[in-house]
Amino acid sequence: MELDDAAAFYDAQRVGLGHQFAMAVQDSLSRIARFPESYQRIGRYSRRCLVSGFPYGIIYQLRPAESHVLVIAVAHLHRHPDYWQRREP
Repeated sequence: MELDDAAAFYDAQRVGLGHQFAMAVQDSLSRIARFPESYQRIGRYSRRCLVSGFPYGIIYQLRPAESHVLVIAVAHLHRHPDYWQRREP
Protein backbone atom coordinates (compact mmCIF):
# COMPACT_ATOMS: atom_id res chain seq x y z
CA MET A 1 0.00 0.00 0.00
CA GLU A 2 1.31 3.42 -0.92
CA LEU A 3 0.61 4.94 2.49
CA ASP A 4 2.56 2.18 4.25
CA ASP A 5 5.43 2.56 1.77
CA ALA A 6 5.59 6.31 2.40
CA ALA A 7 5.56 5.82 6.19
CA ALA A 8 8.35 3.23 5.90
CA PHE A 9 10.37 5.62 3.74
CA TYR A 10 10.03 8.39 6.33
CA ASP A 11 10.96 6.02 9.17
CA ALA A 12 14.10 5.07 7.25
CA GLN A 13 14.99 8.77 7.11
CA ARG A 14 14.43 9.31 10.83
CA VAL A 15 12.95 7.00 13.44
CA GLY A 16 9.43 8.14 14.30
CA LEU A 17 8.99 10.28 11.20
CA GLY A 18 6.82 7.59 9.59
CA HIS A 19 4.50 7.75 12.59
CA GLN A 20 4.38 11.55 12.31
CA PHE A 21 3.46 11.18 8.65
CA ALA A 22 0.69 8.69 9.45
CA MET A 23 -0.68 11.02 12.14
CA ALA A 24 -0.60 13.98 9.73
CA VAL A 25 -2.55 11.93 7.17
CA GLN A 26 -5.06 10.93 9.85
CA ASP A 27 -5.46 14.58 10.87
CA SER A 28 -6.12 15.50 7.23
CA LEU A 29 -8.72 12.76 6.94
CA SER A 30 -10.44 14.07 10.06
CA ARG A 31 -10.52 17.59 8.61
CA ILE A 32 -11.99 16.25 5.37
CA ALA A 33 -14.69 14.43 7.33
CA ARG A 34 -15.59 17.64 9.20
CA PHE A 35 -15.34 20.08 6.27
CA PRO A 36 -15.49 18.08 3.03
CA GLU A 37 -16.35 21.04 0.81
CA SER A 38 -13.56 23.27 2.14
CA TYR A 39 -10.70 21.99 0.03
CA GLN A 40 -9.43 22.88 -3.40
CA ARG A 41 -11.23 21.46 -6.42
CA ILE A 42 -8.79 19.78 -8.77
CA GLY A 43 -11.26 18.28 -11.19
CA ARG A 44 -14.94 18.01 -11.90
CA TYR A 45 -15.57 15.75 -8.91
CA SER A 46 -12.25 15.65 -7.07
CA ARG A 47 -10.74 17.78 -4.32
CA ARG A 48 -7.35 17.85 -2.61
CA CYS A 49 -6.50 18.36 1.04
CA LEU A 50 -2.81 18.99 1.75
CA VAL A 51 -1.10 16.93 4.45
CA SER A 52 0.50 19.32 6.93
CA GLY A 53 4.29 19.11 7.06
CA PHE A 54 4.68 16.64 4.17
CA PRO A 55 4.58 16.94 0.37
CA TYR A 56 1.39 14.88 0.09
CA GLY A 57 -2.21 15.59 -0.69
CA ILE A 58 -5.31 13.50 -0.11
CA ILE A 59 -7.36 13.28 -3.28
CA TYR A 60 -11.03 12.59 -2.61
CA GLN A 61 -14.52 12.91 -3.98
CA LEU A 62 -17.75 13.82 -2.23
CA ARG A 63 -20.41 11.15 -2.64
CA PRO A 64 -23.60 12.80 -1.37
CA ALA A 65 -25.86 10.07 -2.77
CA GLU A 66 -24.02 7.52 -0.62
CA SER A 67 -23.43 10.01 2.24
CA HIS A 68 -19.67 9.55 2.29
CA VAL A 69 -16.31 10.71 1.01
CA LEU A 70 -14.30 8.46 -1.31
CA VAL A 71 -10.52 8.72 -0.93
CA ILE A 72 -8.91 8.21 -4.31
CA ALA A 73 -5.24 8.57 -3.30
CA VAL A 74 -2.74 9.83 -0.79
CA ALA A 75 -0.50 11.32 -3.45
CA HIS A 76 3.02 12.73 -3.36
CA LEU A 77 2.71 16.20 -4.83
CA HIS A 78 6.03 16.16 -6.71
CA ARG A 79 6.30 12.60 -8.06
CA HIS A 80 3.86 11.88 -10.87
CA PRO A 81 1.23 14.13 -9.29
CA ASP A 82 -1.57 13.14 -11.68
CA TYR A 83 -1.17 9.34 -11.56
CA TRP A 84 -4.32 8.98 -9.47
CA GLN A 85 -6.55 10.25 -12.31
CA ARG A 86 -6.64 6.73 -13.74
CA ARG A 87 -8.46 5.70 -10.53
CA GLU A 88 -11.38 8.09 -10.86
CA PRO A 89 -14.68 6.24 -11.33
